[in-house]
Amino acid sequence: MDMKSNWKAYGMWLLPLLFFTGQFVLRLWPGLMMQDIMRQFKIDAAQFGLLASAYYYGYALMQIPIALALDRFGARFVISACAMLLGASTLLFVNTQSWPLALASRFLIGAGSAAGFLGTSKIVSEWFPKAQYTHMIGLSFTVGLLGAIYGGKPTNQLIEWYGGPTVWSMIGWVTLLLGGIIFALLRRPHAIEEVDDKIQVHDLKSALSSRHLWVLAIANLLMVGTLEGFADVWGVNYLMTQYHFAKNDAAQFVSCIYLGMVFGGPLLALISQKFGDYKTICLCGLGMAFGLWTIIGAMINVYVLTSLFFGLGLLCCYQVLVFSVANELAAPKHLGITVAFLNCINMLGGSFFHTMIGRIMDSFWMGTLDQSARVYSSQSYQYGLSVIPMSALLGVMCVYWLQQVRKKKS
Repeated sequence: MDMKSNWKAYGMWLLPLLFFTGQFVLRLWPGLMMQDIMRQFKIDAAQFGLLASAYYYGYALMQIPIALALDRFGARFVISACAMLLGASTLLFVNTQSWPLALASRFLIGAGSAAGFLGTSKIVSEWFPKAQYTHMIGLSFTVGLLGAIYGGKPTNQLIEWYGGPTVWSMIGWVTLLLGGIIFALLRRPHAIEEVDDKIQVHDLKSALSSRHLWVLAIANLLMVGTLEGFADVWGVNYLMTQYHFAKNDAAQFVSCIYLGMVFGGPLLALISQKFGDYKTICLCGLGMAFGLWTIIGAMINVYVLTSLFFGLGLLCCYQVLVFSVANELAAPKHLGITVAFLNCINMLGGSFFHTMIGRIMDSFWMGTLDQSARVYSSQSYQYGLSVIPMSALLGVMCVYWLQQVRKKKS
């Protein structure tokens, strides 16, 4: 690849990468606005959990359709359309007082976000040599996590300065503009090679018929609560309630989880070389369960709290190893649809945890109100969030069973 082509490839990669990074900010939105959203729509914790879940339903259900559409229509059309859908849905949410429309718009935000990572991966595969694919995907994921980091304290600071509706409207309009720029500038390479490994609908049957793959997918769902349950939505409000932190400080603590994830992938890859993928995933699950129980079960000083959050971020990267195991379980020609399937089930984990946490919290609500919005005690949060470490342990049991079965077969 000559210098001119190299710069052009990085330019093409930057366009979907900006979209991938920005969608993380909208993913974390409910956690920063919990009380405001509950007041706006006059809802309780269970309904708030349903609202947070709608994003993950949209994201999960669109994984396979987006993967198919990227092969059929190309990255330019699909990514730009999803960016515009994301921007329009954000503006709809900000400007509606209707609960059904709020749920629908949050679902569409998730559906639009589904093209973030898949679209970036598609562009990398088209514009970069195969030898650079793994490096560029790792770099994409690292840069994308900056959206999650800046979606915490920096975004909350903007909300305090300008107000939530103004900030989210601005993000909606910028996302719409980005969709237009992507459509205008994104291109395919002139000499792109036509490959014979495009995802086909009938390949899905092969993925769904594998019992071992289903066990892996369910284990992944059960272990994802630390990230999609605690870090994405409930962590900030729990820290504000339990530790009486200001929202900015609580958001900064939770951002340490995403900071840990920046380093977790390479670290766990090294550890798995010594212990193997299955054992390393089990160790991560046990570590996440222990870390979450420590955080929600006792008052600890801020230095230990910071270290625990960073450590949890490292452990959350067990998902990298899940895809490595999937590579072992799936035939090479079915790997693309297998990854889409695992992503689909993985994101449904967010829906599961938000729904369960909200319902449990409501059952322990003491009747306290603040401007018509329910206020939940530390105990309510602790009972609700305890579903995360318990589920992680169940996930570890699933992975251990799968390891034993695979060991017998081999």
